[in-house]
Amino acid sequence: MSAHSSEKGPKPRSVARLAAVQALYQMEVSAVGAEAVIREFSEHRFDRDADPDPEQGEAPLASADEAFFADLVRGVVEHQKAVDAAIARKLAAGWRLDRLDATARAILRAGAYELMHRDDVPTEVAIDEYVELAKSFFEGPEPGFVNGALDAVAQEARKSKSDERR
Repeated sequence: MSAHSSEKGPKPRSVARLAAVQALYQMEVSAVGAEAVIREFSEHRFDRDADPDPEQGEAPLASADEAFFADLVRGVVEHQKAVDAAIARKLAAGWRLDRLDATARAILRAGAYELMHRDDVPTEVAIDEYVELAKSFFEGPEPGFVNGALDAVAQEARKSKSDERR
């Protein structure tokens, strides 16, 4: 998967976002906790000049911003009710978050958390990164859906932040 490749390979935060989506997906399908999955990625998945473990069937991820990765995973878990509510408000009438594909749900949760709680990341950058991740997993309408949903979450988050400043 190419998450914004450059001469030096993917950016550490792009790799962290991919890893966070994978970790959130793994947590959902295997009911493993945030700290266990963060530890697993830190010890076994991030590139430490290690050879991939053929038994795991996974190549190590390129250099990641591991603190950013851990914040995304912990943040989604800590703020999951608010994150899920923000996403759910953007779904079509009659749709529920649990009807979405688990990978799409992980992408939306990580993106919504970042837009709602990481003021250090420009809105456009976060949305673009998660749309690119969606394109790497899906060939259908999902990237457009992710774009629209995250854009709406971002607008709502910006509005509530400007309301708080008044």
